[in-house]
Amino acid sequence: SKASNILTLPYILAFAFDPVFNRPLAAHPYYVAGMEMLRYLAETGTSHRECACVAAKNRNNALLNPLAGYGAAVSEDDVLASEPVAEPLTRLECAGHSDGAIVFVLAEGSTARALTDRPVWVRGVGWANDTFWMESRPWGEARYAQDAGQMAYRTAGIKSPRQEISFAEIDDTFAYKELQHLEALGLCQPGTAGPWTAEGGTQLSGEFPVNPSGGALGEGHLLDATGLARTLEVVLQLRGEAGQRQIENAEVGLAFGWRGVPTTGGAAVILSN
Repeated sequence: SKASNILTLPYILAFAFDPVFNRPLAAHPYYVAGMEMLRYLAETGTSHRECACVAAKNRNNALLNPLAGYGAAVSEDDVLASEPVAEPLTRLECAGHSDGAIVFVLAEGSTARALTDRPVWVRGVGWANDTFWMESRPWGEARYAQDAGQMAYRTAGIKSPRQEISFAEIDDTFAYKELQHLEALGLCQPGTAGPWTAEGGTQLSGEFPVNPSGGALGEGHLLDATGLARTLEVVLQLRGEAGQRQIENAEVGLAFGWRGVPTTGGAAVILSN
């Protein structure tokens, strides 16, 4: 990602709109996220404050991450009081952009063991796209995440994700997306991700830590490398190299990346040590 080189990022993102029906409207792409958030809240009963809990959690987690550029000691009230972006989204609920590069070395088993004494194993991979058309997509749910997650679980042999996975790094480009993705990935029931987060279940010290790195909200959005950033944190956790944010007994991790607004594409990977 070299986001700092892009002077007119909204115009670049707008090229992902349908060129005939949507792009001529000249709306900022974040308005799509605002509309989707409204629909998600209406369908699930999730509150705006519960979305703000995600932003506060992830930005506070990022204070423990030396690679994170947006760490901050903020509360839910701070998030809700920040500048409006696209109703109901506020500035602190949207990931700022960052520059960065991530490299992975992939190898078959014997080569991996020869290269390192702490290999991380790819147990399952899944990817999916939902409809391109904004007029016919399901606005309240992330069907692409559901399909990608099921494919990854199937290839990894996972039957009960919440019980068999230790933690997750999930796309949180917008705070509500973390909740929507948690539900779509089968880590909780629809409409329960918000209360679960508000009660502390996804905190670093909670029963199922989510985005211990700080996610995109805390690290910064790395454009098309954002999913790789989620995967990098899973690797660090599984190797015991996550420093102050290290999760105890981390054995299996899930990383999920979303292509970004206004698209409906995502990929999931299950890693273990």
